[in-house]
Amino acid sequence: MKKITLALFLLGGLATQAIAQVKPALTWKDVSKWNYNRGSALSTDGQWTAWATGPTEGDLKLIIKKTFDTLSRSYPIGATPAMATFSKNSKYAAFKVSAKDAEVKAAKKTMKPLYDKLTIVNLADHKQTTFERVRSFAFAGEASDWIAIQFAALESAPKDKDAAKGTDVLLYHLASKKSFNLGNVSEYAFNKAGDKLAYTVDANGQNGNGVFLRDMKTGTTTALDNDKATYKSINWNDEGTAFALLKANKNEKYKDDVWSIIGINKINGDLTAKVIYNGIEDSNFPKGMGINTNATPYWSDDQSTLFFGINTLLAKEDKKADTAGKAKPDVKLDSAAKAKAKPTVPAIEAKKDDIEKPDMIIWNWQDRRLQSAQQTQEMRDKNFSYVSSYRVADKKFTQLADSVMRSVMVAPKQLYAIGYDNSKYELMGNLDGQSYTDIYLIDLKTGDKKLLFDKMYATNGGRLNVAPNGKIASYYVDGVFYSINFENGQKANLTGKINASFVDQLDDHNVNKPATSNYGWSADSKYALIMDNYDLWKISADGKSVTALSDNWKSKKMQVYGRNRIYTEEKGTDLSKDQYFTVFNTKTKDMGLGLLPAGKSKIQVLFTDANAYNQLTKAENAKVFAFSKSNYAQSPIIYSSASADLSNAKAVNTNTPDQAKYAWTTGVKLIDYVSAHGDTLQAALYLPANYEKGKAYPTITYIYERLTDGLNNYSMPSFPGGGFNAAMYLSNGYAVLMPDIKYKLNDPGMSAVACVVPAVKAAIATGIVDEKNVAIHGHSWGGYQTSFLITQTNIFKAAAAGAPLTNMISMYSLIYWNSGGTNQAIFEASQGRLTPGYWDNWDAFARNSPIYHIKKVQTPLLLLHNDKDGAVDFTQGIEYYNGLRRLNKPVVMITYRGENHGIAKLPNRKDYAVRMMEYFDYMLKGKPAPEWWSKGVNRLDMEKHLETRAFEETEN
Repeated sequence: MKKITLALFLLGGLATQAIAQVKPALTWKDVSKWNYNRGSALSTDGQWTAWATGPTEGDLKLIIKKTFDTLSRSYPIGATPAMATFSKNSKYAAFKVSAKDAEVKAAKKTMKPLYDKLTIVNLADHKQTTFERVRSFAFAGEASDWIAIQFAALESAPKDKDAAKGTDVLLYHLASKKSFNLGNVSEYAFNKAGDKLAYTVDANGQNGNGVFLRDMKTGTTTALDNDKATYKSINWNDEGTAFALLKANKNEKYKDDVWSIIGINKINGDLTAKVIYNGIEDSNFPKGMGINTNATPYWSDDQSTLFFGINTLLAKEDKKADTAGKAKPDVKLDSAAKAKAKPTVPAIEAKKDDIEKPDMIIWNWQDRRLQSAQQTQEMRDKNFSYVSSYRVADKKFTQLADSVMRSVMVAPKQLYAIGYDNSKYELMGNLDGQSYTDIYLIDLKTGDKKLLFDKMYATNGGRLNVAPNGKIASYYVDGVFYSINFENGQKANLTGKINASFVDQLDDHNVNKPATSNYGWSADSKYALIMDNYDLWKISADGKSVTALSDNWKSKKMQVYGRNRIYTEEKGTDLSKDQYFTVFNTKTKDMGLGLLPAGKSKIQVLFTDANAYNQLTKAENAKVFAFSKSNYAQSPIIYSSASADLSNAKAVNTNTPDQAKYAWTTGVKLIDYVSAHGDTLQAALYLPANYEKGKAYPTITYIYERLTDGLNNYSMPSFPGGGFNAAMYLSNGYAVLMPDIKYKLNDPGMSAVACVVPAVKAAIATGIVDEKNVAIHGHSWGGYQTSFLITQTNIFKAAAAGAPLTNMISMYSLIYWNSGGTNQAIFEASQGRLTPGYWDNWDAFARNSPIYHIKKVQTPLLLLHNDKDGAVDFTQGIEYYNGLRRLNKPVVMITYRGENHGIAKLPNRKDYAVRMMEYFDYMLKGKPAPEWWSKGVNRLDMEKHLETRAFEETEN
């Protein structure tokens, strides 16, 4: 007898007894009007909570509510979700108000520009102040007595790319309501304290352009730099005592502007200091390079060094000497010589722009990246920033990254940097997905580079995790975590003596001993925090002291699921403060929260139950906590507590107010079953609305990989990019089955069969699933498995596959157009789980390809494949469709023109969702077959077909 765990959510106090009044099922039109909450914000004193709410399509409102009181206020915010920003003193809230839904739709037809408004609310008396045509806003840091409001420029004719970008910024004093206007501001930023405002001016003709510093207490404004130049990328340091930015000047020697870095520091001293550097006249600066406009500059913590990026700076081409009018030698040629003579000089010297050139690509087997990848990533490559530094005192420039070692990470405290050089392994890594890198330590004082690790396996856990002091790091090799001290080079084994595995037991990709989670370092850099598969360990940097922060949770099937980062601007895990963790039971799927009290060494489990807990936050200046709580039948609700142990948490809001009007799922069963490979797995079986014990229901089996960890996740009614929405199907009388899949290398499709078919049989054994009316659906990887399963089993009455891989042999060498790379690496080291190439592994590739078993398909198939799919090539869908069609198998393929891997445009998402349910209703419920399925639609009739359906959708 298979073991079954039941989690039953009671609606209105009713469980198995008959429901007095049957509620209507959701329709797709109801989804358009479905009201639900978006986002949340907590004031710094914890006394106010804000969130946006409204329908899927239409106008929204912002709710600002007293966290522990019933006082609540509602503000219209238009059709675009906007979140409130609270001032640091918790006296004010500010938020944008966008155009209404009707205005947005009208503007699309007339191309009329639309602008946002800004509303500022005094939380004490509810008084509001509104500003029109607002681009951005910001409260003045911790001071919060001012707010800066930047207005949008009025849109008229298209502007030249070099046109001035500055607009007015209003400095508005919140208490006195006095204001001060700054003209032609392109950027602005308050420091942390809020007592200083840095801003740049970009005016017509660049008149008055510069960077300015305003003292918000005295109103004194200082021009720090003035020039006919463009200024951008203001970046304050954490303390608010220095900032850096970029400046661009025209230079006749170069095609593009020459950028300089400006460093402003000693702001709170008697004399503000300034340094400007562009590298052009520095002999140590690489020729043909300039400071990169796309990298934000910043100061080192000690304000001794500026860090920035550099990239290629193109010089203007030298004008070639004009030889057309010069005297030529008087040479007589015989007829033979004349025949061999070169064309006349004017023909040779035709302008380059007038020469017709071939439009072509050269693919060379030695290219480290495919030409398609280079094209897709061309802008990234052009804008690539090579990390560099400039030490102010001795005016020393150092290029840290280069064309060989492109990836450089400056470590905390800016004593060292870590360089990653994969140049020797890049080509092979792009072929087989097995990624390696050489790792270097760079001394930022001297610029010296030292090889730390040669050919480090980098596919999983191969990057250094540097401690906050910047002097030590943890790393992972072959199942073990180590530490390395940068100052003396000493290494220590951190986990080798712990009686636990630090290889991720659920990662079944072709990766060499994939690592468990590394949570980094304690704030004092004394301890590494590293997970095994269940427990979290606190390990001293030398590896000699080991403490289990969770107490043998493996025996309880409990695990630390994640750390909640509740402290702003934290650097490492401060163990002198309370730390919070999400905890999870891998067997029951119960979730909860745990507390590691300040200075203690054991995590206390505060609670676990059949709910999902997310987004734990803490008010910045108060001991007030907020988190969301939800389950399969209850949409996410915000709870708050004023206790460190989160006791007595109260619901702050409600969600999905219309849900009570409709039929809804009544529960979920967690089924334990054994796969054909002998693995004990689980599947989630969600009960249909109005479920009656002893009655069997049509069922949709939805697959991807492992899904049961999301047992208690809420399914929000929506129009998803893949078409399937569990809430809609459950409301309409379907059961939904979501099984886990465990993979064997070189058998991804067969693994799906080995796991999914026994799961379906176990679900049928419960009596809930009607064995004659079971369907299967998946998208992308789930689409592949769906396409494959119907070649191996007839257990499904219908199938719907979205964007499926169907021929593993042809797919292996096709392009993943979204990145430009090949699928080969994805197959060999990632989701494909087939290695090596098909030439040495033909049986496995063919055995797991739907296309090679196509004659065995007896299940009707609804196939989705879009013509601009950049993940799974459109030809994969075409191959399968044409093969099934040639065999006269029932198949319909839907293609949304111009859409990528998932459907983005709302009309298309709506259309596919409706069609999929029409198809399943026909196949599993016996409803009339939709004409597009039973007869098809001729091309000449398509416009009328679409118009009719769109009209019916609006009328129903």
